[in-house]
Amino acid sequence: MNTLFKALINYFIKGILVVVPIGVAIFLVFWIISTLDQLLNLSGAIWVDAKTGEPMYIPGLGILTVVVIILLSGIIVTNLVTEPIKLWISRWFNRVPLFNILYSSVKDLTEAFVGDEKKFHEPVIVEINNHGLKQIGFVTRKDLSRLKLEGNVAVYFPFSYSFAGQLAIVRAENVQPLNMSASDAMKFIVSGGVSGGD
Repeated sequence: MNTLFKALINYFIKGILVVVPIGVAIFLVFWIISTLDQLLNLSGAIWVDAKTGEPMYIPGLGILTVVVIILLSGIIVTNLVTEPIKLWISRWFNRVPLFNILYSSVKDLTEAFVGDEKKFHEPVIVEINNHGLKQIGFVTRKDLSRLKLEGNVAVYFPFSYSFAGQLAIVRAENVQPLNMSASDAMKFIVSGGVSGGD
């Protein structure tokens, strides 16, 4: 009886190791998509049920709308908008108070992940103190002479289990390149060192 109980506990733990990551990942993807769809779905404002007079909700229309807008914007910007027009629009956005901070920050962050010049592509390990404490991050800027910080680099340290992070200016000699891909380094950091370091 004791052996059977131990076997059942063992199977249960192994089942948790399989089901929980899959379940949480599916739940998070579903939650993100459904939340975005509800926020961006305009079907209730456009269509009304003829019988009840209630707004009609068409699942997936919000996400589909966003995908179509992004694709059309990409086509227009690539084929019709010239560089001077892009610069003019960017300068105009940068002149609007408060909006310019949000616009430029989100634009730079988006370009860092999916732009032509990805910023989070150089994972490094940084010695933090004399006691051997080290932290993994990504070099985002090597030339800080404009800030009068020659010999320093900007390193972004993502937080574990979060999409937030912290920017630190460190001496260049305290930064060592890591022999791993940027995606593995990000996975390693965000998972708290549990995955991505194999």
